Amino acid sequence: MRQAIFLHFFLGTLACLSLFCVKAEDPYRYYTWTVTYGTISPLGFPQQGILINGQFPGPTIECVTNDNIVVDVINMLDEPLLFTWNGIKQRKTPWQDGVLGTNCPIPPNTNWTYKFQTKDQIGTYFYFPSTLMHRAAGGFGGFNIQSRSVIAIPYPIPVEEFTLLVGDWYNSSHKALQKRLDSGIPLPLPDSLLINGLPSGSTFTGEKGKTYKFRVSNVGIATSINFRIQGHNMTLVEVEGSHTVQDVYDSLDVHVGQSVAVLVTLNATVKDYFIVASTRFTKPVLTATSLLRYAGSSTPASMPLPIGPTYQIHWSMQQARTIRWNLTANAARPNPQGSYHYGTIPIQRTLILANSETKINGFLRYAVNSVSYVNPATPLKLADYYNISGVFKSNSIKDFPLSVPAVFGTSVIGTTLHDFIEIVFQNNETTIQSWHLDGYSFWTVGYGSGKWTPDMRKRYNLADANTRYTVQGIPSVMECNIGIFGQQRNVELEVCDMVTAVSRTAIVYQSLER
Repeated sequence: MRQAIFLHFFLGTLACLSLFCVKAEDPYRYYTWTVTYGTISPLGFPQQGILINGQFPGPTIECVTNDNIVVDVINMLDEPLLFTWNGIKQRKTPWQDGVLGTNCPIPPNTNWTYKFQTKDQIGTYFYFPSTLMHRAAGGFGGFNIQSRSVIAIPYPIPVEEFTLLVGDWYNSSHKALQKRLDSGIPLPLPDSLLINGLPSGSTFTGEKGKTYKFRVSNVGIATSINFRIQGHNMTLVEVEGSHTVQDVYDSLDVHVGQSVAVLVTLNATVKDYFIVASTRFTKPVLTATSLLRYAGSSTPASMPLPIGPTYQIHWSMQQARTIRWNLTANAARPNPQGSYHYGTIPIQRTLILANSETKINGFLRYAVNSVSYVNPATPLKLADYYNISGVFKSNSIKDFPLSVPAVFGTSVIGTTLHDFIEIVFQNNETTIQSWHLDGYSFWTVGYGSGKWTPDMRKRYNLADANTRYTVQGIPSVMECNIGIFGQQRNVELEVCDMVTAVSRTAIVYQSLER
């Protein structure tokens, strides 16, 4: 009897202890996407678009910090396809990043399942097809990560959130645009701007006296935009996964590939108001509108539209300098963002990357440090992991620009694990460029006119520069960005007006340690 009682007691104690030892796994969110062509009419006439489960734009992914995301993509297009998760940090899963440097494309009539975790992330992001010019036909959607309930956010919880996907749009098909670029002809001015797939008419409704969060992403391929709401100010609270100092703006520039989140309090007269997005640095200026509707409104929005900046380049740079890290706010973890003193970490290496327009074999091409990127048949990630020779060479691009003719090549810069690197983006062209770091982020510590010199480090913001995954390259301006690279086996850096992920150039950072 005593043995039986002791056995029961022992087993019960063991069961209780096992409950304390078991670590629950973070939640999973499952999605199945069937990607097809379909007829859409954003500009009033039928066009071929890329749909996800019949939707244009695609469905928004809503999740929470540390959620596991599983997306089964069924490619029913007539071309290979990849999706990339713009701004999502692929920690320990770089092969899920969805670009040609890390993934083989999904062949037609087959499927591929993406599996990754939103580890230690909050904020506003989006996804899009990264292959060829598919993004010019749709296939993009929002990707929002909420804070865990145990982590405080540095502002009152808004009543509701609205996701706005703003981007340029062309009458031409994505295949026609691809053919144009391949033949060495630059993209024309877009034909329109769209907000959530429409040039006008989408409506967002709220109640007077309440505060709402607007998540705004520029999902275009070539055009910067300015965003504003008639009769309302916007409080910036988050940029690309980081809480910001809560400054108030009447309009915000959002460049290609960038995302922001603002709070808007409905404290005006009950009626409708225009939400406006207009192109920056273009002639003519293109405009798209939506409506902010107060509940119970019977009064339509009235003209004129609120005026925004058009070609003021210096204005845009000055505004970018005002966006700063909220040092006292938590992000995805309980410790404040400012507890990471990035400005005190020694820099091991400096890269000066200059984008350029050039001609190779008589055709217009684009290059970085005189190398115009060519995707190898084998993704760099696979070649690195399996030690496949002949696919690429480390340091096949110089750390600084040279005055030599541009050539085709697979540009790879070899770095060392945990190196802290300073990158200077030198834009000598006459158009805005966006630089995007796939699967990672960096601190944007400075902007300046002209050619970069080491003396400019004295003007760096080494205290509260915001982390970003996409930064704008203003014409004839240098930008300085620092961050730790090589913590993942491969991350890919692209110079964009998002076309360039395909048609211009890319640089892949490869860790020299395994």
